[in-house]
Amino acid sequence: MSALSRRFCNSLILPLLTGLIPQIATAQGQGEMPPPAITVVTLHAQDVPLTTTLPGRVAASAEAEVRPQVNGIVTERLFEEGRHVMLGEPLFRIDPTTYEAAVAQAEAAVAQARAQAENARREAERVGALRDRRVASESSTDSAIAARDAAEAAVKVAQAQLRTAEIELERTTIRAELDGEIGLTQASRGALVTASQATPMAVIRTLDPVYVDVTQSAAEVIRFRRQMAQTDWQVRNDQKVTLRLADGTDFDKEGTLTAAEPYVNETTGVVTLRLSFANPDRVLLPGMYVQAVVQQTIAQDVILAPQEGVARDRRGQPIALVVNAQNVIEQRALTILQDMGNSWVVSEGLSDGDRIVVEGVQKIGVGMTVAPEERKAPEAEAAAGAPAEAAPEAAPEANAETKAEATPAAPAEGGEPATEPAAEPATDAAK
Repeated sequence: MSALSRRFCNSLILPLLTGLIPQIATAQGQGEMPPPAITVVTLHAQDVPLTTTLPGRVAASAEAEVRPQVNGIVTERLFEEGRHVMLGEPLFRIDPTTYEAAVAQAEAAVAQARAQAENARREAERVGALRDRRVASESSTDSAIAARDAAEAAVKVAQAQLRTAEIELERTTIRAELDGEIGLTQASRGALVTASQATPMAVIRTLDPVYVDVTQSAAEVIRFRRQMAQTDWQVRNDQKVTLRLADGTDFDKEGTLTAAEPYVNETTGVVTLRLSFANPDRVLLPGMYVQAVVQQTIAQDVILAPQEGVARDRRGQPIALVVNAQNVIEQRALTILQDMGNSWVVSEGLSDGDRIVVEGVQKIGVGMTVAPEERKAPEAEAAAGAPAEAAPEAAPEANAETKAEATPAAPAEGGEPATEPAAEPATDAAK
């Protein structure tokens, strides 16, 4: 066979064989599929603090409503609204003219009573001297002594009236009865106020510390006590409390549970708990809505299962798919205590060392053999992603070299590639 005939046969047979080789390999691979790849997380038992989130409102630890104790016209306001005031600091001044006159009148009454008492004392002494000389009778002596005692008592009455007038005069200057922040005034200069009026002139509140009154349903209290009786978990003696503010952020100070009212509201069925928080920056204000996260106990040897690895069956019971030692899928029924961040706190159904499926659940079933791969930690994923970002910078040079090697030579004038004639000497040599 000539060289030209051999070249013609090779050009027909080689492409046919090349096309059949992938089909043969595919046919051989169809008989046995590789196990599906999934992502798992290895679980570990640990002690976890159990918490409960309760709604509540902030309340001042002390509150005083400023009201007048005497009648009169407000002549002056002596404080700035919204600032801190000290105990005894003057806040308002009421026109004192009437009360100054009452004090002067009481002072005159005291002086008059003292003069009468002094006269009665001297009269009693004279009658006593006459009785010693047997000139005055016993009855006149007794009358003189009684008049003296009555005059002295009248002095005390006048002094008490003077003290009352002085107290009312002092009350024309209304002072703070509490350390705290004072709010807006409800009585302007020139307003007529009356003693013990219904509307306060201002309100003073102590904001450091503050109280947070939260409510918990009686059913939750009973459930928690039953759970404590069934386990060996211990209730925390120092129950720390954190606050979640209305904007979703956490308050930077921890609080304590100070009291629980031993009473269930008949209408709402809840129990009121009182928490105490330090508030030096005045972040918490009375009336503010917050959520208190109370640490109730420490759950021992429980599992933190990722939430993406837990599903619900048709009855609503939590389940999870676990890879056993033989890489076979098993289904577990779980007992969940509560959530914690992105995980569930599981007390039953999972054990230390179990591998829970978190990705690829849609392509597997119970009893299937799988190829598990441990999910990387966020730090490891970030480290693995760093070189990939730098790769595109070196890619152009590598691509250029690859293109230079893979680019065929330019066609000759006859239209055939330039590499074709180079194969002829090898063919002639084979002949």
